[in-house]
Amino acid sequence: MASNAVSDAHGRAPGPPGPHIARGGPGTAPVAVTGGGSGPGPGTQPGKYVSPSVAGAAKILVVGPLGVGKTTLIGTVSEIKPLSTEAMMTQAGARYDTLVESGKTTTTVALDFGRITIDGALVLYLFGTPGQQRFLPAWRDLARGALGALALVDTRDLASSFDALGNLEELGLPFAVAVNTFPGSPRYPEGELRAALDLLPGTPLVECDARETRSSVRALIALLGHLIDSAPPAPAGARGLPLTERT
Repeated sequence: MASNAVSDAHGRAPGPPGPHIARGGPGTAPVAVTGGGSGPGPGTQPGKYVSPSVAGAAKILVVGPLGVGKTTLIGTVSEIKPLSTEAMMTQAGARYDTLVESGKTTTTVALDFGRITIDGALVLYLFGTPGQQRFLPAWRDLARGALGALALVDTRDLASSFDALGNLEELGLPFAVAVNTFPGSPRYPEGELRAALDLLPGTPLVECDARETRSSVRALIALLGHLIDSAPPAPAGARGLPLTERT
């Protein structure tokens, strides 16, 4: 699958997602989340890494091509100040990172990191991957221990997402796809998008605005629902996802 550059993740028009893509997927019942944005959320106690009510945690990747909105989404939902490894894009890298010409000035060179608590009991640790295919070795390191991935795509350049989706399939990591909305981006019926992205019938396809907390959380919940549905049968006496238990 070929990899192409996409346009910058900023400047999207506000407004609700269109009705033609399923929103939220499985498990979209209202949930309590702590915070969102750059500071600790209301459920986070000062001086505490996680709330005492948290019983489990899961590592989740946020993937996609350059400029699709991974850094924005993690910064939007994170209840802690997110870690970002943004670096200036230079002319030396222009032949690899064509967004230099479109106004994008920085790019993730290692990872983004954020945290969100769901229902006061489950913590998601979000790891954003670099968008360029040349950082694939970093992908493999970040994917270790991950339960699943949220793949962001841009309908203005669907082909640029092929490498990211192919990497997830190669790693055998279950994922959901979120179409990040941009101003003027074309909208397609769900069936056409699924065909263009070559998605399996059970792969969730949702629409979100990476700048908007509720929209971004719905995308993460769609992924969690998919992980629950696709998880292997639990041993006798065990329930739910194979999460990392707190000690």
